[in-house]
Amino acid sequence: MGRAFMKASGYAAVKNEILRRIRNRVWAPGALVPGEIDLAERFGVARGTVNRAMRELTEQGYLERKRKGGTRVRPSPLRAARFEIPIVRAEIEGTGATYGYRLLSRNIAEASAALKEMLHLPARSRFLQLHCLHLAGGKPFQLEERWINLHALPQAEQADFLELGPNEWLVQTVPYTDVEITFEARAASTLAALQLSVAEGEPLFTTLRTTWLNGEALTHVRLTFHKGYRMVTRY
Repeated sequence: MGRAFMKASGYAAVKNEILRRIRNRVWAPGALVPGEIDLAERFGVARGTVNRAMRELTEQGYLERKRKGGTRVRPSPLRAARFEIPIVRAEIEGTGATYGYRLLSRNIAEASAALKEMLHLPARSRFLQLHCLHLAGGKPFQLEERWINLHALPQAEQADFLELGPNEWLVQTVPYTDVEITFEARAASTLAALQLSVAEGEPLFTTLRTTWLNGEALTHVRLTFHKGYRMVTRY
């Protein structure tokens, strides 16, 4: 195949052509895809252009690349849902409701054994523990139970979190490189039942989220949502 078939030479055009070949079974599931140098020659583009296109298709689950093993078409495309970490104020105001915030408690303590084990922390790790309530139109929306690693974020010890919640403070203060998110239905604790106006033990949608910066744990949070909360995502 010559160079003339490509109407555009950007990486997006290369990516679209590779994807077209995958979908049309020009390259069947499991088939070995030609190498970057070969494709760059065929498409009449730089090797870096092909590399970027193939890297994105790998991230999107269409290709699998193995060192010394080449690149193959995935037998079945890997579909990955993408979740954004929302600022709760924006999430609430996006529904047209008025946002409200209350700091329920603030305490500095040594991390529990379970938390230290989960985050691979040394003994005597100090955390800032916060309990916060977020409201939508004056009604309970989300209970936030958060632990901030003071070794990674010592400046958190000076923040009072009376006006600005830890969710927004963290977004403004520090980036993160890795995140782990768990979704589950969890029986409402005594605190959750009291703050979210439900019966103790009632199942509520709960998110557990941990963020790291270059391998060091920054924060762990449990978010418990009001009865009837729904999360929608697309992929």
